[in-house]
Amino acid sequence: MSAAPDPRTRIVTAAARLLAEDGAAAVTTRSVALAAGVQAPAIYRLFGDKDGLLDAVAEHVLAEFVAAKTEHAAAEASSGGDPVEDLRDSWRVQVAFGLANPALFRLLYASDRDDDSPAVAAGLEVLRARVHRVAAAGRLRVPEEQAVAMIRAAGAGSMLTMLSSGAPEGGSPGAGSSLPELMLDTVLAAIVTDPPTWADDEGADGTAVPLGALQAVRAAAPALPGLTDPERALLQEWLGRVTTAS
Repeated sequence: MSAAPDPRTRIVTAAARLLAEDGAAAVTTRSVALAAGVQAPAIYRLFGDKDGLLDAVAEHVLAEFVAAKTEHAAAEASSGGDPVEDLRDSWRVQVAFGLANPALFRLLYASDRDDDSPAVAAGLEVLRARVHRVAAAGRLRVPEEQAVAMIRAAGAGSMLTMLSSGAPEGGSPGAGSSLPELMLDTVLAAIVTDPPTWADDEGADGTAVPLGALQAVRAAAPALPGLTDPERALLQEWLGRVTTAS
């Protein structure tokens, strides 16, 4: 027979349920204590105040979601599928999560709570890994850091706009007409290029400058054999200048 959950776990679980069902306003000390079967002072002792409790709830729910995303991303990388399509699928999963958890999404991204969240940081690492796969395939036309920033800003911005305008909650994103889907198409058009042919476009002397291929080499630079660590870092810096200037 397994042991009963500890008071902290019961409180976080109860608060997460109230947040999902009725929004942040429903997460009061009294309602959470009643739902968790504890005395109100226990909440103050464990979390300090309501904001501390909300932070713990957001972290708990998001951490579970990010853990699943991390596992899924690793499986995709091992399967060798199309990294651009995998990135698109991941965006849609993120949108569906936001629609299913609107109060949590607002709690994290309409405030500065995401700045200190380990789960948000872990999710950002998953995004960086996905973008790196696109770069390694020669499909990225901008530096990886810029692509990550653009995807993150477009995703959070479109979701907050969608939720504030009364978008349906708890469902899946629409097909081509939803704002997040349109934003995704716009961002991908700006950051993704066709598979490299390794000979096109025009450099300063009229020779080819295949940006996607250069991004692929830059992505692979940290693992290139036959070079010292300083040489690899210098190669990354040079390629970064070329791809930024082109």
